Amino acid sequence: MEGRVAEGLRGALGPFGFEVHAFKVGWYNAVLQPAFHLPYPDDTLAFVVLSTPSMFDKALKPFVNKERLKIIRDPVDQCVSHHLARVKEKFPDQKVDVIFDYEILPSRKPKFLAQTAAHVAGAAYYYQRKDVKLDPWGKKKIYGVCIHPKYGGWFAIRGLLVFPDIQVPFLEQSAPVDCVSTEEKRIELLEEFNFHWQDGRYRDIIEVKERYSEEQKAYFATPPAERFRLLGLTQEAQRSTFH
Repeated sequence: MEGRVAEGLRGALGPFGFEVHAFKVGWYNAVLQPAFHLPYPDDTLAFVVLSTPSMFDKALKPFVNKERLKIIRDPVDQCVSHHLARVKEKFPDQKVDVIFDYEILPSRKPKFLAQTAAHVAGAAYYYQRKDVKLDPWGKKKIYGVCIHPKYGGWFAIRGLLVFPDIQVPFLEQSAPVDCVSTEEKRIELLEEFNFHWQDGRYRDIIEVKERYSEEQKAYFATPPAERFRLLGLTQEAQRSTFH
């Protein structure tokens, strides 16, 4: 069953620059405190959805051209939401719960921890402070970061697709590729990510197969309110959608 669903998802999302990776809810819940657990049985089938560098050209730009007058919040969020909603139509006989990376609970906690989900699904390795033996940071707060074996840091985790009625007791877990395997490189990665993330050097901690285009880099480096202009959307067009 998992294979058929995975194939359907890859067919629906792959051409638009998205990747999907299967996991069991139990793998995710096992590594987190109960406050962060997903409210499904352990064997429930779920997929983490990533956007790769090509999503910008394959999904975002065509979406903006087509939906120009309907874009009233972040274009990327709306584009992702559009594609994941279409996935639900591909599985008319299945219940599909979609959880987006930006959604939060009333408690202000995120609805899911994106980097943990990517790690347990084998999509990208979540490097954290505990992965460094001789920790040089003392009392500083150090955030972890996911690195993809093919795209380094040039990707984003966009959401989860949960299939509540599909149980996969025999799904085998594949470990994420540990592509930043030396102590020195891990320290460098966490330093770059925590103290110099704006320059994006942490994204190139490994040799990558593909990175964001200059246009895409400029887009993501621009404050959200000004991104409409970069996509050729005027604030006028944006405003007219409210009437």
